Amino acid sequence: MSTLRMGSLVVVVALAALIGAVAAFGGQDGQTATAVAVSAGKPMEFRFTLSKRTVAKGLVTFRVTNRGTVRHDFKVGGKKTAVLAPGKIATLRVTINKAGRYTYMCTLPGHAAGGMKGILTVK
Repeated sequence: MSTLRMGSLVVVVALAALIGAVAAFGGQDGQTATAVAVSAGKPMEFRFTLSKRTVAKGLVTFRVTNRGTVRHDFKVGGKKTAVLAPGKIATLRVTINKAGRYTYMCTLPGHAAGGMKGILTVK
């Protein structure tokens, strides 16, 4: 077998092994993420609107958009976004492996007390 063919064969075998590993382990961490869109500050400044309030156990990706006129952040499952200026967007990836009810909130002073909190149900 020529060196060129042998090199091509090695590349093909390596790519097949890589594709098999990605398929077997599901990519980054073996989980399919549930996507949740989060709107902060709209329809009222101190409210969140979530596209889903019930999600499956596992990886959840929150896409948080500050639609309000003041700064907000978003915390759930022990993780939080950076503080978002009006109009800014952040992505928060949280793995929740236990079913239950989890509080989400804005951690800025007075925001949760003003209504920026709620419950995410994980099944």
